[in-house]
Amino acid sequence: MTAQPKEAPSEPLVLTHLADGVMHVTMNRGPQRNALSIALMTALEEALDRAAADAATRVVVIAGSGPGFCAGHDLKELRANPGEAFYRRTFEQCSRMMTKVVRLPKPVIARIHGIATAAGCQLVASCDLAIASDAAQFATPGVNIGLFCSTPMVALSRAVGRKTAMEMLLTGEMVPAARARELGLINRVVSAAELDQSIAALAQQIVSKSPLTLKIGKEAFYRQAEMGLDDAYAYAAEVMTRNMMARDAAEGIDAFIEKRHPTWCGA
Repeated sequence: MTAQPKEAPSEPLVLTHLADGVMHVTMNRGPQRNALSIALMTALEEALDRAAADAATRVVVIAGSGPGFCAGHDLKELRANPGEAFYRRTFEQCSRMMTKVVRLPKPVIARIHGIATAAGCQLVASCDLAIASDAAQFATPGVNIGLFCSTPMVALSRAVGRKTAMEMLLTGEMVPAARARELGLINRVVSAAELDQSIAALAQQIVSKSPLTLKIGKEAFYRQAEMGLDDAYAYAAEVMTRNMMARDAAEGIDAFIEKRHPTWCGA
């Protein structure tokens, strides 16, 4: 009989903290390098759902406790539950969680320190923005253990060029933070001492914008990226037309003309 995954931590698997419009969501399996167990993925999904529904949350920051960001799937849990049904459940839940990050109607920033490997690298690639410490490392090393990183490939191949993605997937080699920045996997590299300050500054810059505009823009960005050129322009023109009808657009344009700061109403 297949064992059911059990996890009874003394502390929550995900820690959340809201401050100045920013919801900090921290994976809290530090000793396991925040490996994505069923329980941790469930907790992450619940935190993302709460952030999506909370009007006070304008930006989400995803981080990891302990020495690294996320080491990918919990391989011990997978081996303890052999069978197609459990494997399918695990990878389908992970795919749903990653999609939830992309479709969250608020910008999501990844805060990376230490390693971000396999599904951890997938999570970085799924976030809208990413800032890493200069000691961070990235990889899709499944090929080294006979398990090709097929689901991480989906997010990775949409974040970096095809040949870059294939090299990472086929070799499994670690990519240092500076190189990950060059490849477009992350936005910025800073020292460990500057990491939180840099993320706070970026998050507050985004918080200052109209929440409605951010929601419209994020959704449109990912939808048009999957379209052909003509369809993308037709869709984007329709989005801009609808956006222009919003009160925040009128307020923003008037504020620009009148040389004052806008007051957003979120509608």
